[in-house]
Amino acid sequence: MSRDEETSPLLAAQEDDSSIPITQVKSTASTSDDIETAQDFPRSVDRNVLPEESSLGRHLTWQSAYILVISRVIGSGIFATPGAVVRSTGSIGLSLIVWMIGAVFAACSLAISLEFGCMLPRSGGDKVYLEFIYRRPRFLASTMVAVTAVLLGFTASNCIVFSQYVLFAFNIEPTEWVQKSLALALLTVITIVHSCLPRAGVAIQNVLGWIKVGLVLFMICAGLFVIGFRRESREHSSIPTWTHLWEGSDWSWGVIATSVFKVIYSYTGLNNVNLVLNDVKNPIRTLKSVSISAFWTAFFLYGLINIAYFVVVPIDEIKSSGELIAALFFERSFGPKVGKTLLPIAVALSGAGNVMVVTYALARLNQEIARQGFFPYSSLLASSKPFNAPMGGFIVLYIPSFLVIVVPPSKDAYSFILDVESYPRQFFVLALSVGLIWLRHKLPDLQRPFKAWQSAVVLMIGITLALIVAPFFPSKEQTGNLFYAAYAFVGVGILLVGFFYWYIGFVLIPRWKGYRIEEASDILDDGVTVTRLIKVPVKVDRINSN
Repeated sequence: MSRDEETSPLLAAQEDDSSIPITQVKSTASTSDDIETAQDFPRSVDRNVLPEESSLGRHLTWQSAYILVISRVIGSGIFATPGAVVRSTGSIGLSLIVWMIGAVFAACSLAISLEFGCMLPRSGGDKVYLEFIYRRPRFLASTMVAVTAVLLGFTASNCIVFSQYVLFAFNIEPTEWVQKSLALALLTVITIVHSCLPRAGVAIQNVLGWIKVGLVLFMICAGLFVIGFRRESREHSSIPTWTHLWEGSDWSWGVIATSVFKVIYSYTGLNNVNLVLNDVKNPIRTLKSVSISAFWTAFFLYGLINIAYFVVVPIDEIKSSGELIAALFFERSFGPKVGKTLLPIAVALSGAGNVMVVTYALARLNQEIARQGFFPYSSLLASSKPFNAPMGGFIVLYIPSFLVIVVPPSKDAYSFILDVESYPRQFFVLALSVGLIWLRHKLPDLQRPFKAWQSAVVLMIGITLALIVAPFFPSKEQTGNLFYAAYAFVGVGILLVGFFYWYIGFVLIPRWKGYRIEEASDILDDGVTVTRLIKVPVKVDRINSN
């Protein structure tokens, strides 16, 4: 990754053009084709390139932005995923390779997100970038992002881990009903806090974020203590000789890909600031420093804590631990009282902090989608009333999270959710990577305060293609109760739902009824700018043009 600080004459020209109101540009067109071209380009300038401040103001400082990222990244993943990765790959050596592949993927993905975020410094993340690149067919990119945001925009995995660790700490039998009820309770409380007490919600998630970072550092120190001073624990540790490091490895392509998806999930959130740039002070500078700092923090912490797990917990117990590997680590390091009660509660609080930052960011993404008119009752869902928070975005987020917690069996819920969340995302990553190369060729003078290495973008395309096809190459041994490629079919199905929703709503029905869909801007009472999708009869356009 490298920087590109050159002054862009193209950006200056765009800034001059952006002063022309959209309605004025529309009125200068004389044909339907001219109308589409004239309205499309100013939309990309006014709403994508130039910064925009939210109705809440730029209230996120560097520290708040860093916590928003690191608390999202260090969530349930590092406390639950290593056990699942070792169980899938079969050996410590292969699991460490998988973690390295995931880190490379995360670094390349972050570089692409940084280039887009610094070039288009607005809230919305991938939605803004895909709209900027893929303007034809009209509304397709926006619709696909909107549908996946609704169907996959959930925070269920960390709610599940929270309930598992709380029940483990208090030695309560983790029945299906109890576990799901506790997860739903957490989701409901956090939704209410963020919706009704937005500033208190930010303060709470900041505190929980620092507790989480401190907990990971504490675990690493505990592992070092075991290595240096507890001989009996070293004798039962999972660190083998080089000969046995690869023993039990499953090199199946599908297994490796599924494991990489889990590691990718552990790095999810490095682009969290991209979703809320309208709320961030000094957005470009903060985005660059916060995201890069968070990546290196996560990279070193993940590597050290994996080694700590292997030092303290025998590999057989790691494979059977499921999502409770950190709980076993605490119990072996500090005994059944402190290790099995207090520290698992700390992990549960860490999961709760992750749910808070994910809820905060995704609700604002939902608000941005609602602002563009792609939700029913968009004006209502885009509003910040009555508590100066995107309550509509929280409601849209709450519904799929509720369903994902309730519907799947508890035993397979965590791994399935991780895979379903990660798989469709790869299609967007591929579209962004290819689009970035095209954009550099099409608009080479566009100002880029941060520029990713070309090799990183190409590598990202290759890895993404491999991950997309890998689930259809099954492992020799079936694990779990679900079909091995179930998450891939669900992910593709969700993308197809988005495509058909766009085709029926924006192509088929308008063509059948003789109208086309255009956009009109409006400002709500709370100052939020929204876009209404309006129907323009095609025959009227033709008469006016003549």
